[in-house]
Amino acid sequence: MNRSSLVLVAAFGMGIQSASAAGFFEDSKATLSLRNLYFNQDNRSGSADPSKLEEWGQGFNLNYTSGYTEGPVGFGIDALGLWGIRLDSGKGTHYNPSSASYSGQLFPTDHGGRAVHSYGSILPTGKIRFSKTEVRLGTLLPRLPVVSYNDGRLLPQTFSGAQVVSKEIDNLTLIAGKLERAKGRSSTNSESLSIAGSNNAQTGHFSNKFYYAGLDYNLTKDLTLQYYYGNLEKFYEQHFVGLIHVLPIGEKQSLKTDLRYFNSYSAGRNSHASGRAQGYRSSGYWSPGDSDSGEVDNRTWSINFTYNVAGHELTAGMQRMSGNSDFPVLNQGDGYTSYLITDSQFAKFLNAGERTWRVSYSYDFAAIGLPGLKALGIYLRGDNVDAAGGSDQKEWERDLRLSYTVQSGILKGVGLSYWHATFRTDVRTGRDLDEDRIYLTYSLPLL
Repeated sequence: MNRSSLVLVAAFGMGIQSASAAGFFEDSKATLSLRNLYFNQDNRSGSADPSKLEEWGQGFNLNYTSGYTEGPVGFGIDALGLWGIRLDSGKGTHYNPSSASYSGQLFPTDHGGRAVHSYGSILPTGKIRFSKTEVRLGTLLPRLPVVSYNDGRLLPQTFSGAQVVSKEIDNLTLIAGKLERAKGRSSTNSESLSIAGSNNAQTGHFSNKFYYAGLDYNLTKDLTLQYYYGNLEKFYEQHFVGLIHVLPIGEKQSLKTDLRYFNSYSAGRNSHASGRAQGYRSSGYWSPGDSDSGEVDNRTWSINFTYNVAGHELTAGMQRMSGNSDFPVLNQGDGYTSYLITDSQFAKFLNAGERTWRVSYSYDFAAIGLPGLKALGIYLRGDNVDAAGGSDQKEWERDLRLSYTVQSGILKGVGLSYWHATFRTDVRTGRDLDEDRIYLTYSLPLL
């Protein structure tokens, strides 16, 4: 536990001692989530070293949520206890220790280039509540258009900072915060923040200030309007506008429309040629000799339709990018999530100039008397990619998923999921691959 976390716990502990702690304990909850994951990624082209990544591990996620002390201002403390255990990972299938990244797919790397036997963290969050407003200080797991944590491996990515959420006005949620550091999903170390193009572990450039703010307004029960702003100091600013509408169509049918628009541009050192020369750069594509090379310059819009009926879910959408840079998103080089309709199992489809079509189909077998069984298929195809080697490059991905959760008996709540992804690309900076994941999960309420 770092120094700031100790100070945080001590400060909130004093607040709890000075107030009535009855609600703090009575409303406390604790859940232990178990996740067993087998991961296999087979690189089919390019010069990846190693050419095949294969690991197997067991993750434990203890999530404690306290109540609040009594009174007009309530204090509380939440905590995450994360622990990962290596079950199998050879040196030849873990990761290249000279890589620009920080660790392997599931585990940190030791000094000999092998996966560590186990790793873990204890991550506290202090919180204050007054009226319908909550302030959180410490570990954060944001899921917002301008920043989202990644939870695709054994343990989740986490951020540290401060956030305030206010619901004082009916149907309106206001959010603002500041993030300073991130802890990767396969790491115990926290690191400063960066973007693709500047996030090399050995030679990259970083920032410890990401500011964000936004609102969600439910204009009606079926229509939500969104606006968010994000600013990674030294790199970029980003504005997001969104609309989500659900149209009921008869009994057990609905049509959901999801509109999104991002406008991202350079800020701080990235906005000056001298700063980009120092290494504060974005990935993307520029003509040789272009003085704007490395500058954040991206507009992204998308529309996605989802039709639900009797257990079936059909989606179709498209996404367009303009500008010379790739879509900017917090990315420290060890796994990230973007709020794009194209964020898939492997690829993100966020290259400069890229145009992507997306379709998917899922079925919930509960509709025919088999609750707990679900299937999903997704296909994405991107073209017009501007990257090294020229424009109009192409890529596609196909994702297949099958999951089942036991509904009764001694194994009730145990979940088993199989994920498969096939990715093919002619983008010079990418590579073809096949990826398989098998998840075995279970959550045990403790309080």
